[in-house]
Amino acid sequence: MALPSRSPDLIIERPQGLYCPPGDFYIDPWRPVDRAVITHAHGDHARMGHGHYLAHHDSAGVLRTRLGADIHLQTVAYGEPVEHRGVRISLHPAGHVLGSAQVRVEHGGQVWVASGDYFVSGHAADTNRTCVPFEPVRCDCFITESTFGLPIYRWQPEQAVFDDINAWWRRNAEAGRTSLLLGYSFGKAQRLLAGVDPGIGPILVHGAVEPLNAAYRAAGVALPPTQYAGAVSDKALLQRSLVVAPPSVQHSAWLKRFGDFSDAFASGWMQLRGARRRHGVDRGFVLSDHADWPGLQQAIAATGAQRVIVTHGYEAVMVRWLQEQGLEAGAFNTEYGDDALDEPAAAESRPDAPASPAAASEEAGRPIDTPGEPE
Repeated sequence: MALPSRSPDLIIERPQGLYCPPGDFYIDPWRPVDRAVITHAHGDHARMGHGHYLAHHDSAGVLRTRLGADIHLQTVAYGEPVEHRGVRISLHPAGHVLGSAQVRVEHGGQVWVASGDYFVSGHAADTNRTCVPFEPVRCDCFITESTFGLPIYRWQPEQAVFDDINAWWRRNAEAGRTSLLLGYSFGKAQRLLAGVDPGIGPILVHGAVEPLNAAYRAAGVALPPTQYAGAVSDKALLQRSLVVAPPSVQHSAWLKRFGDFSDAFASGWMQLRGARRRHGVDRGFVLSDHADWPGLQQAIAATGAQRVIVTHGYEAVMVRWLQEQGLEAGAFNTEYGDDALDEPAAAESRPDAPASPAAASEEAGRPIDTPGEPE
């Protein structure tokens, strides 16, 4: 007896990006298309040149700032359905950055969810306080990122990381030394600002960070008072300050204004031994807006999907682990993962990402374990 044929896939790969054939639209396309559904406003997911954009309300300010005030942008609330060519589309919280969303697509009795980037930690109490927390969405097929899809990536409790950052800043302030904290200007910078202790001293920001702070504040996100670093010349104030800036300022003339300073970089890549040294900073703080290995496992399981497609990151490791759990798994080849698209004069993306899972394992000082061992 012949097996029943499977319904056509709701999302497929095309040279322009991830495409929904029945709806005739793309999700986070990397080449210009007529209709694009955008998961969030990072430069590798939201690009210029599309005819029509659909995104969450909270993404509007950042999208217009980055792509142009005159883009044809339609925004919706989380969970608000949009019908297009018989396809039901809705956006659901991803917990990654302001306005970040998973895209739920329903058609012909199937439900697919494309996650974009998302944050789920192995520590249940940890959420990104600058945006709506990740919400699992039940589906038949889940398209997941895998930026940190190796067992070595397990985040510390968020409060412990911020305690370390505050202690570092406090020591520098007591020594009369500026604290330069590097983090990507959209998302990471605001999460850092929301987590540090403003009672330690003044908080200054780079010119690439301040307009994005305004977008977060306009969306109702509580951030401490900040000043534009370029407008401050008081040496005594600078010596007590925390300066939040993008990584691209390293080794630039912009830093001369601070005199003696200590620098640090906040990134998930700081999990790797040697990453801080290669990046050339005094301190490395492990803080990521992406899911760690336990978080990826939890998020995938919560969808109930029997089929999972892995995008950017360590796809092969994640696909192998999923198959070992009895799921149907494969991968899409995308152009996501280039965070440096968001930064002015950034020379390269993922500066501390190892070239392979084996390299990451060697950095961590241990072999790659067979994935799937419960915590």
